[in-house]
Amino acid sequence: MQNQCNFNECSFNHTLNLISGKYKLSVLYCLYKANIVRYNELKRMLEPISFKTLTNVLRELESDDLIIRKEYPQIPPKVEYSLSKKGQSFIPILEAMCNWGETYKLTSGYKK
Repeated sequence: MQNQCNFNECSFNHTLNLISGKYKLSVLYCLYKANIVRYNELKRMLEPISFKTLTNVLRELESDDLIIRKEYPQIPPKVEYSLSKKGQSFIPILEAMCNWGETYKLTSGYKK
């Protein structure tokens, strides 16, 4: 008998739901590379992302416990973002994606 997966209930779908969207993987990658990043720094890293889109992506990643938002009680307000333990556990997957991309670029002549 073939191993069947109800796509809506399988772990693969759950993972896709956590990271799907145009900028979620990019935000995770930036936080991985920079460790701790303030909002405007992240915005500059991800040009041409809009403020609204970045805010929504950060809220979703925070609500899924992939990133940590740390707010400092000062004027002007200071907010920093970093990967949570759950977000850090995703790093090997990001690295594997980078390795795959490097291989693909080298073998296909892809340029962008």
